[in-house]
Amino acid sequence: MKNWRFILFIVAALASVAYSLLAPPAQAFQDPSLARLIFFHLPCAFIATGFIVLSAWFGFRYLSEEKMAFDARNAATTELGAIFAALTMATGVLFSKFQWGQWWQNDPRQTSFLIVLLLCAAGVALRAGVSDEQKAAKASAAYSVATVLPGLFLIFVLPRILQSFHPSNTIVSGGFSGAYWAGIFLAFVVMVAAARTLYVERTQKELSKYGHSDPSDSPSPYPRRPVAVSKIDQGQE
Repeated sequence: MKNWRFILFIVAALASVAYSLLAPPAQAFQDPSLARLIFFHLPCAFIATGFIVLSAWFGFRYLSEEKMAFDARNAATTELGAIFAALTMATGVLFSKFQWGQWWQNDPRQTSFLIVLLLCAAGVALRAGVSDEQKAAKASAAYSVATVLPGLFLIFVLPRILQSFHPSNTIVSGGFSGAYWAGIFLAFVVMVAAARTLYVERTQKELSKYGHSDPSDSPSPYPRRPVAVSKIDQGQE
């Protein structure tokens, strides 16, 4: 079954790349042929945002219950959020160069998402920089919860308050045809499948540090000290 899923994923990924190359140019852009970068830029941005929210959720759950599963999931979503934020930033910089002639425009949306990327990277560095596992888990969880609202503000609110020449208005006003939206949707499905696989593998790797492969559950990610069992507890008189 896993082999079939892998083959299906490869076929879908190749289909997505082929479709992006064959899609008609988007005439509303300065370089219509290279507007195809949007096929990959938008899904990366959506997925990065999703991981940022999930990281905060799992961080909150860990702070509430201190279960190993939530720490492992917080670690996985924090790292993947940073990876997809970096991919969003990289494709956005390329788009800026091809469409506007410069790598960096100091556009509000570019600048705000750069701050989001730095917040994500700081979350990864925080976990890696604390040697004590329990302290690292709590610090990472608290950081995820504390930064989710500023991150969402930088993604959704600030770029709309300040004047920006980011192509959001072009997209909303019909700069993309149905064929482009179909390509974006196909790329999104493929990338979500890849992100889910990475998430599962990263979570299982984190859980394996505690001798578990199933994220279902132990009340704490840390081994308890052995406690002597009395004769009464053993049912002996």
